[in-house]
Amino acid sequence: MPRTRVQADGPARTRSPWGVVFGAGTAAAVGPQMYLATIGVFVAPIAQDTGFGRTTVTGSFSVAAVGMVVGLIIVSRLVDRYAARFILVPAFVLFSASLAAIGLAPPVEAAYFIPCFFVGFFGAGTTVPATRVVVSWFDNNRALAVGIVTGIIGLGAALGPLLAGALIDGVGWRLAYVFMGVMAASVSVTVITVFVRGRAERHVRGRLVNEAHVGDRDVSLELPGATIREALRTRQFWGIAIGLSMVGVVVYGLQVHLVPMMTDRGLSADQAGALLVIFGLASLVGRVSGGFVIDRVHGSIVGPIVILAPILGMFFLHPPFPTAAVAVAFIGIAFGIEGDLLALLITRHLGTRNFGSIFGPVQAVFILGSALGPLLLGLGYDEFGSYDPVIPVLMGILVVGALCIATLGRYAYPAVDGFDRLAAHDELAAAEVLSDIAKRGGTGHNELPATERQRYVAVSKSSESLSANEHSARCDVVPGSAVKSTTD
Repeated sequence: MPRTRVQADGPARTRSPWGVVFGAGTAAAVGPQMYLATIGVFVAPIAQDTGFGRTTVTGSFSVAAVGMVVGLIIVSRLVDRYAARFILVPAFVLFSASLAAIGLAPPVEAAYFIPCFFVGFFGAGTTVPATRVVVSWFDNNRALAVGIVTGIIGLGAALGPLLAGALIDGVGWRLAYVFMGVMAASVSVTVITVFVRGRAERHVRGRLVNEAHVGDRDVSLELPGATIREALRTRQFWGIAIGLSMVGVVVYGLQVHLVPMMTDRGLSADQAGALLVIFGLASLVGRVSGGFVIDRVHGSIVGPIVILAPILGMFFLHPPFPTAAVAVAFIGIAFGIEGDLLALLITRHLGTRNFGSIFGPVQAVFILGSALGPLLLGLGYDEFGSYDPVIPVLMGILVVGALCIATLGRYAYPAVDGFDRLAAHDELAAAEVLSDIAKRGGTGHNELPATERQRYVAVSKSSESLSANEHSARCDVVPGSAVKSTTD
């Protein structure tokens, strides 16, 4: 980030960070997850129209996953350097164009895969910047905010197949993709422009700066945390990456193979299909409720419990239907909470200074693990003629993942008491709190002498009652703002 300062614009005013959550979630709901959630609906009509085999059509998922991994590696280097909207808007436009281009592809396999690759590639630019924006506004309710975003995405994923099915019936699969592309661009650009902006995000022609000039003084916008090189040398980085990717291997593998597995075990096709609905609803509940819990209980306690929950589910994953439904609910809840854990654990252990550079590679590892899961179960079934011999392997993978998360240790960057309230009332005052932590480094305590804490609490409380104009006159009362940690 360049050593540049800009004049802070206008007086401090109260903003609702929850509007950012709504905007980020709504935009993401028409992003890559909409494409992934609707692939199954397009399989039959595409195969019938083009003559492709079903393996070719469903293989577009793997192609898009490869594109997203490549995109994540690139975008992770940009997220910490450029304002979020300067990445999100072009990324959504290009993603939407790629989605529409699928419907225009000729019936040639190589040509069909090209837009699918770019759906994932540009889709990567819609995920990491939005997560960074949400994380920037929240500290006390960070996991809950991320959980609500992923919950909105899950709701979109549930409604997406219904929309796609209606479009295919009405205008055919090609125009359906074109319409979905137009809709994705229109919705995403609108909500991003209206709602989505990073906290205390100041830039010069899109490039972020690290100082803002307020009155007669400069306010540092430096964030606490490790650089990507420092992060790569920590066991926390590798523990988070490996631990959560283990969850991806198991949960995605079970999700993809759930219907054939349960029909093999005696359920009807309709009952097995209903289990997917239960899985989706359980993951939706897990995303929101899990975020609430993770903000209040240390991740090294919640994480292993959540990761091991699918083991209990796998023990009961057999007829009758009610037993299987409870088992699938356990697995779905774990899948939902995992999404909350990723951002929370990275920011608590490695900070937010280079959030994009760290989050992108970890998410890429998770995606690769998720792509490996269905392959592992498929190979196991082909080799043994049954899924049963693979289940103990999946349980062992989850145990490894749980151990990785359980041994991460104490938070280096615990939540700052009252931060969310302060950020909503005065972004730059909140920036000074984080700048102070950045100067001292993450110690796992983030606590200053009592006199400093009293000054911070006074500012935080007074910000609730001040009007916007009154509060702007107070924007310089927290130099070296005091900090109080809420969780170790």
